[in-house]
Amino acid sequence: MPLSEFSLIRRFFTEQRAGNPSTRLGIGDDCALLSIPEGYELAITADTMVENVHFFAGADPQRLGHKLLAVNLSDLAAMGASPLSVTLALTLPKVDEAWLADFAQGFLDLAARYSVDLIGGDTTSGPLTLTVQAMGLVPAGQALRRSTARPGDSIYVTGHLGDAGLGLKICQGYRCDRPEAALNRFHQPEPRCAEGQALRGIANACIDISDGLAGDLGHILAQSGVGATLDWDALPLSAEVQAYIEATGDWRLPLTAGDDYELCFTVSPEKISTLPLECHKIGIIGPEPGLRLNKADTIYFLKAQGYEHFS
Repeated sequence: MPLSEFSLIRRFFTEQRAGNPSTRLGIGDDCALLSIPEGYELAITADTMVENVHFFAGADPQRLGHKLLAVNLSDLAAMGASPLSVTLALTLPKVDEAWLADFAQGFLDLAARYSVDLIGGDTTSGPLTLTVQAMGLVPAGQALRRSTARPGDSIYVTGHLGDAGLGLKICQGYRCDRPEAALNRFHQPEPRCAEGQALRGIANACIDISDGLAGDLGHILAQSGVGATLDWDALPLSAEVQAYIEATGDWRLPLTAGDDYELCFTVSPEKISTLPLECHKIGIIGPEPGLRLNKADTIYFLKAQGYEHFS
């Protein structure tokens, strides 16, 4: 690489000043040092994005930097954790200084919004591959999990479903009258960090919607040993997604498309009145295994990538 690893780190990734009081030592040594406050647990997640697998070749680097960090903050949000710090590993086919400057801006601008410190990482040469490890803090014993949904719980989601999936369709050639909102949801998702923290002590189970509602809710059902029924008419759909369904007949989009990065969570009946955030009830947890959808008085058995007529 024309720039050494140390020159690259210095030039593009050390302007950020430590903003989180738990960061004792950031970039500059062999390891970073974090101080974990008494009474808290450390939540850790990691995610890798590969060109032509997770993002298109030629993707806007500023949006890509934002999305890379956002998907990791979304994992912390799903656990009810407050973002703390991240490490960043870059595998680059070449050092493109303009690309790196834009990527760093998108990444660090979002980090600053959530007081997240970039505390270290690595660079190497190879096919474009981006990896983040993110860490957050959650009060001991209060982390939201996938394995604690109970029969009788109501199922809720934040935001709208299917917008990012529609954005992907638009990138692949689908034409619609107002593409901007869907494209923005696909390229620059907003992690629901505040919402996740607000659900501590209220939600029984929680997950972020990265791979599609049916698939991700399916993880909650499998790990909790329960089933669920969703109400099609209760799904929160934007006008653009509704128009797409009417034009194509593809009503599976909001159920199976990924990249929404909304939260899906369950709440017991006695705690519904305490919900402190805007959300939409879309179904109910039951004891019988499987995920069902009630649509126009027809029951469909849902799978992560499709559906089967049930009754």
